[in-house]
Amino acid sequence: MIIIITLLFAFILAFVLGTALGFFKKFFAVEEDPLAAQVREALPGANCGACGFPGCDAYAAAIASRQTGISGCSVGGKTTAEKLSAIMGLGANVVSTVSFVACRGTPEKAGQKGIYTGTESCRAAKISAGGTKLCAWGCLGFGDCIKVCKFGAIRMGEDRIPIIDHGKCTGCKLCTNECPQGCIRNIPGDSKGAVPVCNNRNTIKAQVRKTCTAGCIKCELCVKNCPEHCIEMQNGIPVVDYSKCTSCGTCVEKCPVKVLKILERDVF
Repeated sequence: MIIIITLLFAFILAFVLGTALGFFKKFFAVEEDPLAAQVREALPGANCGACGFPGCDAYAAAIASRQTGISGCSVGGKTTAEKLSAIMGLGANVVSTVSFVACRGTPEKAGQKGIYTGTESCRAAKISAGGTKLCAWGCLGFGDCIKVCKFGAIRMGEDRIPIIDHGKCTGCKLCTNECPQGCIRNIPGDSKGAVPVCNNRNTIKAQVRKTCTAGCIKCELCVKNCPEHCIEMQNGIPVVDYSKCTSCGTCVEKCPVKVLKILERDVF
């Protein structure tokens, strides 16, 4: 008899709880925005956060509610933007970006402070020892950028400087954000012109060569000799106005330490 009463009680309790759960589910249900669902379906699903949102779901909701634009997904690039444009009835104006390493400070060219025995991480070395190289801005070579790249676009070169495969790079900026030295930069993938492959921002010329023989010596010959007047020094680094640069190569020829490279010829 006790068993029957127990089973009956359990059945009644399960029925009441099931009914209550069904009621609360229906009463408190949040209807999914069909537009957000459609946008989410068009996104690549990388959940990388490069768009500035926690993941693709959050980005899709923001697009659907028109709180942000359709150009934020660097992983999907133009293809995804075109899909989102059709869904939202907007015009897509997306320029894909790619990353490149603005440093040539190999161990042979950039002297070491000493023997580093800490965690083999660029960020750890930066925090614990202020970096391992005499150049305070140089690539530390532990490969934090490689670890965060979700597309297998970065590998470590034999000279301990990361090499980026621009055929795989999506411009998601994960490596750019991860580099504690700011050595990795993002630029439009269709950029043409000269770019400085140096991150040494020491404005004292004499000290640059002491810390890295491949560093920009701030002679400003590139600035003085540019026929288009499209180069200026900013924080010790030549900055090129790509709207004016014609890839003539004059700055590359005049640079005594060969810091400047032509993007479409030497970088991409």
